[in-house]
Amino acid sequence: MALHAVITGDPHATVPLVLLHGFGGGAFVWREVTDRLPANLPVIAYDLPGHVGSLHAEGLGGAGRMAKAIVSDLDRRGIPAFHLAGHSLGGAAAALIALRRPQAVPSLTMVAPGGFGPEINHRVLKRFGLAETAEELRSALEIMVGYNFDIPETMIEATLEARRGEGAREALSTVFAAIVSANCETGPAQGQLPLADIFALPMPKALLWGLEDCILPPHQSAVSGNGLAVRRLPGGGHMLVDECPDIVAEEILRTIRRVEATVS
Repeated sequence: MALHAVITGDPHATVPLVLLHGFGGGAFVWREVTDRLPANLPVIAYDLPGHVGSLHAEGLGGAGRMAKAIVSDLDRRGIPAFHLAGHSLGGAAAALIALRRPQAVPSLTMVAPGGFGPEINHRVLKRFGLAETAEELRSALEIMVGYNFDIPETMIEATLEARRGEGAREALSTVFAAIVSANCETGPAQGQLPLADIFALPMPKALLWGLEDCILPPHQSAVSGNGLAVRRLPGGGHMLVDECPDIVAEEILRTIRRVEATVS
């Protein structure tokens, strides 16, 4: 089964923006962000393997397998170059795609990405991934967002609706097991990206992190690299795509414009 993506505009007319969501989400999480992007920027928002329309697609597993599946799908669609932005698990996958195909990725925006250190709040992440009722989901999300963010009912409803497919719970369990290793001496931990190699990539890069992130600790954003702009958000939790879509859209566009400024 092929990967499912929500496409706006003509991705063959100009370099499109590829959006990759986090664990337990779907392309739908980017709606508020894409509403704030210019109409002349084509967008390909993927459902990652094991999620929503890509529930039974190839590539089920961690960020590495997902990155490989997305690259193959973009090749199948005839997309030779694409800006990349990803959140959490999708941020890790985006970084790996850029590492694998640096010549195809003119800009990279990572929003609270996975893989920047071993620490991860695996207990809450698992509760979020396995939540089947509005009450269970809200209980997990209250920890995943900034302290003063009011979770809208639409966020709860859309997330639950995305998990109604047969086998969705099992797929998310498989993805979770690929993200979090239970065999570490210090307890469960997430896999780590080759950060030195990613930071050395030539394209403009941006990193967004909420200072109230209770899933991936904010100290993981204490990094620097070639062409890397780091923005830490007071009051921001882990779910920045939902919490502050205006800032996420702004940062994506700023990173894309850095490419245009370099070319001109």
